[in-house]
Amino acid sequence: MNAVSKWTRVARGAVLAGCLAGILLPALSGKDKPAYLDPNDPTLRFFQLADNSKGGKVTELYVVAGVYRDPAAPDEDAQQILKVDYDKTKVFGKLQIVVRSVGKIHPDQMKAYSAKDFFGFGLSDQVKFIKTEAGPFGKPGDMYLHSMTDRPLSSSPITDEVRKSYETLVTDHLLPALEKK
Repeated sequence: MNAVSKWTRVARGAVLAGCLAGILLPALSGKDKPAYLDPNDPTLRFFQLADNSKGGKVTELYVVAGVYRDPAAPDEDAQQILKVDYDKTKVFGKLQIVVRSVGKIHPDQMKAYSAKDFFGFGLSDQVKFIKTEAGPFGKPGDMYLHSMTDRPLSSSPITDEVRKSYETLVTDHLLPALEKK
C-alpha cells in the first residue's frame, strides 16, 4: 500500500466522522429537545385560554381572591385582590400578577364596588408573580417579589410554598375569572 492511498483513506474517514458527528450531535443534544409540558399546567392553561379568547392580551383584569388570616392582626380576616396583565408577545414577564389585600369584603360591598375599586383600596402591593413561560413557577425568567412589613416589593426566593400559592391563585381564581369574561 502506498502512502497516498493510506492518507486518502484517513482523510475520507475524518470527513465521514465529521459528517456523522454533525448529523448525530444535534439529535443527541438535550437543548434542541422541547421540554415536556403537562397539559394540566395552570400557566399553560391560562396562556391558552388568554390566547384563544382574548387574542393573547389581557390588561388589567381584577379579581377578588381568597380570604386569609392577617398575621399583623390575627383577629381579623383579610382578602386578596389580584391585578393581572398578560401579553403573549413579551419575551420577559408575559404574565404578571400583583396581589394586594383589603379587609374581608362583605356581600353588600361586592354590590357597590368593583374588583378594580377594591384593588385601589389596598394601600400597597404585597406580592408580585412574574411568569415568562408555561411550566412550574420557578423556571428561568420567573420572579417572585414580596413586601416585608412597610417595605417595598423586593426579590424573594421561590419556595415550594410560593409555587403552591401561585398555582392556587391561577387555578382557583384567574382561570375561572378569565372563563367568565
